[in-house]
Amino acid sequence: MNDIRNTSVLFVCMGNICRSPTAEGVFRHVVKQHNLYDQISIDSAGTHAYHIGESPDSRSQSTALSRGVNLSAQRARKAVAEDFERFDYVIAMDRSNYEDLKNLASGSNLTKLHLFMSFAKDWDNDEVPDPYYGGANGFEEVFDMVQSASEGLLEHILNHA
Repeated sequence: MNDIRNTSVLFVCMGNICRSPTAEGVFRHVVKQHNLYDQISIDSAGTHAYHIGESPDSRSQSTALSRGVNLSAQRARKAVAEDFERFDYVIAMDRSNYEDLKNLASGSNLTKLHLFMSFAKDWDNDEVPDPYYGGANGFEEVFDMVQSASEGLLEHILNHA
């Protein structure tokens, strides 16, 4: 197995209360299942400061908990330029957040920036849709997409370490 010690991943959506906390929690769960929890650090953030310090959306938490993933300890924060120094992977949930993050990154750090769904198998979507204004089904779909992309991301990390 490749050496992945000290690999760090940051998931980013707009407000850091729905998609990116779900991604943080699911990826943490996938990493634990592979007994790699002590080797990969995982965090999430938002491109906007709407919800700093808040817990993830209750619908995200409920959906995740029903699938065995607890998001309750997470708190929203805003992404900052220094995140590109601290993290090996900066993962955007959609193209809009990707563009916002691109503006934060210095030129040499752009290689760290990825769209999350580029790691997913069996999905044609290249963006994780924001479920905030939709119904419960949106949160279920987001969880499924995030699960697939999380497994693909870990595989990518293991193959590129």
